[in-house]
Amino acid sequence: MPLTILMAAGPGNWERYRAPLETALAKAGVAANLVQEAPPETVDYIVYAPSSTLQDFTPYTRCKAVLSLWAGVERIVGNATLTQPLCRMVDPALTMGMVEWVLGHALRHHLWLDSYIVNPNRIWNPDCPPLARDRKVAMLGIGALGEACARALQSLGFQVEGWSRAPKSLPGIVTHHGRAGLKAALSGADLIVTLLPRTPDTENTLNAETLGWCKPGAVILNPGRGALIDDAALLAALDAGQIGHATLDVFRVEPLPQDHPFWAHPHVTVTPHIAADTRPDTSSEVIAENIRRGQAGEPFLNLVDRARGY
Repeated sequence: MPLTILMAAGPGNWERYRAPLETALAKAGVAANLVQEAPPETVDYIVYAPSSTLQDFTPYTRCKAVLSLWAGVERIVGNATLTQPLCRMVDPALTMGMVEWVLGHALRHHLWLDSYIVNPNRIWNPDCPPLARDRKVAMLGIGALGEACARALQSLGFQVEGWSRAPKSLPGIVTHHGRAGLKAALSGADLIVTLLPRTPDTENTLNAETLGWCKPGAVILNPGRGALIDDAALLAALDAGQIGHATLDVFRVEPLPQDHPFWAHPHVTVTPHIAADTRPDTSSEVIAENIRRGQAGEPFLNLVDRARGY
């Protein structure tokens, strides 16, 4: 008997995902009916985004798992009605997009490209930037995305050091943890990349105090979560020259309000939450594999730890 898979992912996603999901399910050998509506007691799996009107999971007594289309699950884990296993999205194409964004902006600042592209006075400055091996990068967050970006930067020669709240080991990469470790990671870093999940413990990781630990003139790249940085503290650090530039892809309020100071600040680059996106073809394969695993009694991929929030 075919499974019933409910697509509860907000407006627009049905059109984007229906065909890729049906193709991926067939490829995985999963017989299923993909639907937008169904009696709750008949639903086997839910493909989900928090923009959905489905907010009460209580009636879905048969549902074996809720499969998020998003990498971040902070808007889902707090739902007290969600008792089913929750899997976050780890999409190979999303990871690739994040790596490309981080590499592109890291190289932009490393190579001083702005000074050549925006040079109205036609200043001839033959000074060469240092080599990547002479630049330290602090990668705040060394989960799947952080590790992928760290490895890519390391492959270009950058001195990459990782930081996480709890101890974590990455072969070939110096890692730090905890408050003392954060100070060590930030100290002397030319580039700081924030790829932490948003939890109560990670909010304002970069604040007035921790920004003061940074090397004067350091560059911040934030493609992670807007709440990881205290906006007012960052603006003050930029004005004081403690932080040289901030390239930001995520914000506390999105779209970023037109009157927000980030838009007008000469040392801030705003990108409109484009660092990484879930691609329907590759993410559908991840979802189909998790459904296959659920039916086979195998462990789900990317299962969320409710206590940690990610």
